[in-house]
Amino acid sequence: MRRAVCPGSFDPVTNGHLDIIARASKLYDVVYVAVMINKSKQGMFTVDERMDLLRQVTAEYGNVSVECFHGLLVDFCKEREIPAIVKGLRAVSDFDYELQMAQMNNGLSGVETLFVPTNPTYSFLSSSLVKEVATWGGDVSHLVPPVVLDALTERLGRP
Repeated sequence: MRRAVCPGSFDPVTNGHLDIIARASKLYDVVYVAVMINKSKQGMFTVDERMDLLRQVTAEYGNVSVECFHGLLVDFCKEREIPAIVKGLRAVSDFDYELQMAQMNNGLSGVETLFVPTNPTYSFLSSSLVKEVATWGGDVSHLVPPVVLDALTERLGRP
């Protein structure tokens, strides 16, 4: 069985994230979406809320499993016998950082990293930008799935 993981904080999940997850789900039998737990950061959504949103927006794929992890991603991979990490790249600046991570992960455990170029429609998109624009009342409806938009609207106390 071919397995891969798409890791991230997903605070919140965007259409860009979903694009990468959907494409990975066509290439692998099982795709784990691993939500990072970073106790030193306060997110807009709790880890449980992020996992719930991800489960809702990936349910249609049928081969996506949403879990959380704390610690090294390679340990998450070892425990589940996952040989590949799938990462989306938006720009050259992403590649510089992600290449270092890929080489470290491979050196630690032999896990391979596959880079998927982001759909140009989402090349500028990040969770941080979505949160900032939404916080200031901007329209992010085209950047996130409807259920995520509802959660953002509720969290920010907007009508």
